[in-house]
Amino acid sequence: MVLALLGWIDQPRKFRVDPAITAELDQIRLMPNGIGGAPPEIDFALGQPYENDSYNLSQGKRLYTWFGCSSCHGDGRGAAGPSFLDGWWLYGPEMVSIVASIRDGRPHGMPAFQNRMTIEQIWQLAGYVQTIGAYRAKVSAPSRNDAKHTRPSENRAPAAIIFDEGPVGVDPEQGPNP
Repeated sequence: MVLALLGWIDQPRKFRVDPAITAELDQIRLMPNGIGGAPPEIDFALGQPYENDSYNLSQGKRLYTWFGCSSCHGDGRGAAGPSFLDGWWLYGPEMVSIVASIRDGRPHGMPAFQNRMTIEQIWQLAGYVQTIGAYRAKVSAPSRNDAKHTRPSENRAPAAIIFDEGPVGVDPEQGPNP
């Protein structure tokens, strides 16, 4: 009981973000090529909650299911869309790149979700997507699914396990794996 109370004191839940903060979250600065960039200062001021908070990661996991991301990306191994586990991030594994990909869409099939989600939901989903392809386990992780597990949980750094299996082949558009 005491530990649960200490956990609540450390991270009190806010279910709604102030509108001023939400407006700041939309102010990402992308590089001219659309790959990488600088996150808004508010992300650092808040302690990068969309990458480090289990609640936000669980919300991102819920959004991944609700918006049908698994229909293209599967459980992270890819399907019609690219895999998050193969080590190739076409636009980079940084949060800014993932947020921009979800918000604005990308060529060759990634639709824009800026009119379907709030910017906070986009950041939550981006945090979860980054967790799927993480090379190192994070302290925080979303909840585990009750369904059949086809890959390790997000807090086990699933991408590192794929790399331990050895090379996965050559991507014809990008060349050999790193």
